[in-house]
Amino acid sequence: MWHTPGIPFASPVLLPFELLIGLRYTHAKRRNHFISFISIVAMAGIALGVMALIVVLSVMNGFQEELRTRILGVAAHLEISGPADRLADWRGVLAQAKQNKEVTFGAPYVNAQGMLANGDLVRGAIIRGVLPELESQVADFSSHMRAGKLSDLQAGEFGIILGGELARTLNVYPGDKLVLLTPQGNITPAGVMPRVKQFTVTGIFEAGMFEYDSGLALIHLQDAQKLLRLGEDVSGVRLKLAELFRAPFVTRDLSQHLSGNYYLTDWTQSHANFFRAVAIEKRMMFLILLLIVAVAAFNIVSTLVMAVTDKQSDIAILRTLGAKPGSIMKIFMVQGSFIGVFGTMLGAASGVLLALNLETVVPVIERMAGMDLFPADVYYINELPSKLDWSEVGLISVISLLISLISTLYPSWRASRINPAEALRYE
Repeated sequence: MWHTPGIPFASPVLLPFELLIGLRYTHAKRRNHFISFISIVAMAGIALGVMALIVVLSVMNGFQEELRTRILGVAAHLEISGPADRLADWRGVLAQAKQNKEVTFGAPYVNAQGMLANGDLVRGAIIRGVLPELESQVADFSSHMRAGKLSDLQAGEFGIILGGELARTLNVYPGDKLVLLTPQGNITPAGVMPRVKQFTVTGIFEAGMFEYDSGLALIHLQDAQKLLRLGEDVSGVRLKLAELFRAPFVTRDLSQHLSGNYYLTDWTQSHANFFRAVAIEKRMMFLILLLIVAVAAFNIVSTLVMAVTDKQSDIAILRTLGAKPGSIMKIFMVQGSFIGVFGTMLGAASGVLLALNLETVVPVIERMAGMDLFPADVYYINELPSKLDWSEVGLISVISLLISLISTLYPSWRASRINPAEALRYE
């Protein structure tokens, strides 16, 4: 071979022979086509498992986000209340709370229990007195209003806004009259009589949570103070935070810096059981669907065991040429890992694609099936929400690759233990 002085050789990239042979075994024509079939099944199984994991976890994330949005649409991120559910100087408390940079808005409220009556129809409810101009900054009632608006509540006019289920139970509509009975009674010669006041329905909201839609009614703060004889006192202050997941930390900070005796409750405490149940369900779904990947990985074991049996003569020749047992093991690990890597990549790509387009795919399936999968009259969430978390995609991919790699260990070890003389005896 001639070489021109001054011009260096173009050295080719040399790959380990274990990698080259292992990759060749993945696509080489085999005498036993059943091995190829098992490999395809294993690859498809891993892809299906990874795709199912990504889609299901994305849907669970979407449901979590949707429920959180609906709950926090009518509930506050953090509440500060006084002893015996009375707070005298709510403006001073709000000013102190706003010294924390994470507190963005605040609004006073009055909480009371009462009975709402329309003729013979009676229903218990939580009565919340609010200032419409401040309450709209804390809770997103405007997006949940089905009739009227929050600003329709005017002081002295005794208007009331009902949840949708509560309005249907009482059979009232905007403009109708109903009676509110409060347990704080008036002492008369005949005994303690409950306070009774007639209200006019000014609006109806649908939060999408049965707890609120069936048991919450809003009135003006001043009307609530007058009805309950609170004077200028309120029940507490509702706060909105810049980052809702920081609520426990803000609660801890405010409890240390607020001057006075107050009760602080954030949304993670008031709805803890609900969100913990959702989190546990998500964790269980992850473990169950991970079994699909594990079962598919067993097919890798079957594929490699059959491949080792099929390639005994090749293994013997490689050993006689000087290949070490570790090199033989690496060859079949490469072959098995290729199935796992390709299956994981295919599953991750299809899972991400489906999760991002789920809101488009589901209507197509509904049209093809001729039915609604989530009827609005049955489910509060009548669509399939999806929120893709890329960290979960990465975690699922890594776990799938690890399971695939572990599945290659035993068959590869078996291949490295083959005796060349025994393998070539019957060739």
